[in-house]
Amino acid sequence: MPETVWTWMTFGVVVSIMLALDLGVFHRKSHVIKVREALIWSGVWIGISLAFNLWLYFDLGAEPALMFLTGYLIEKSLSVDNIFVFIMIFSYFSVHPKYQHKILFWGILGALFMRGFMIAMGVTLINRFHWIIYIFGAFLIYTGIRMMFHDQEDVHPDKNVVLRLLQKQRFFPVISTFRGDKFIIRRQGAWLITPLLVVLLIVETTDILFALDSIPAILSITTDPFIVFSSNIFAILGLRALYFALAGIMQIFHYLHYGVSLILAFVGLKMLLSDVWDMPVSIALGVIALVLLGSILLSIFHPKKKVADVQRM
Repeated sequence: MPETVWTWMTFGVVVSIMLALDLGVFHRKSHVIKVREALIWSGVWIGISLAFNLWLYFDLGAEPALMFLTGYLIEKSLSVDNIFVFIMIFSYFSVHPKYQHKILFWGILGALFMRGFMIAMGVTLINRFHWIIYIFGAFLIYTGIRMMFHDQEDVHPDKNVVLRLLQKQRFFPVISTFRGDKFIIRRQGAWLITPLLVVLLIVETTDILFALDSIPAILSITTDPFIVFSSNIFAILGLRALYFALAGIMQIFHYLHYGVSLILAFVGLKMLLSDVWDMPVSIALGVIALVLLGSILLSIFHPKKKVADVQRM
């Protein structure tokens, strides 16, 4: 792939400017994110991602641009489970809505570095040990099948390893009440951890688990580090806005979970067959888009029945 230093610099500048504007200008003060504001920001992030995709088309060509779009779509679809888990975590710790954006911002900023490291590891492993692609493929198929039959409500933030370690350590005691948007406070000469930092660390560790699915899925499309990293990062950068836009209506798209499961199984199968059939990116993109669209339309036209309605039947 003919990337240049200029290509990487352009990507870095775009991401840095948007992050600076996001936290330093538009969300400088903690406030409750309304659905309208969230939808506008979702549109902004999607628009920027598509504009970057168009720039890739003219700078690197049609194939890299198509790979970016496919990877972006895969990561966006996998974000559905991220949103559900974030809802559960915030609900469990009773995080006020006006502080949720700050947690997601710093959580995703940390994810940029963790994803970069994991992508570099994944690309290196596949390039040096080609057979590992079969392990990734089998893992994605297994994850897709497991997700399809997995109860989404079976989420236990209290069992998170980070939370247990923080509760046991004595160097930085964890206080039981929030202190506004502070992560750490100083009281009587001692540093104390607030519940807000606890939630942030749990979000960070949860993202690592999600990356175990999403990064191998994108590696099924291409092993080019720039395409994998940029498509992954652009997708998760818009995750905050997507969370506030969809958090209240997640139950409407109840078939989307099954669509994401099928996508994971599909890209896993693509990996397993990579040495037999090098599936064109255009076909992979078409299948993924159709599965997503089909699961969304199915959710709309066949809404989930309420408990009261089921009992009357």
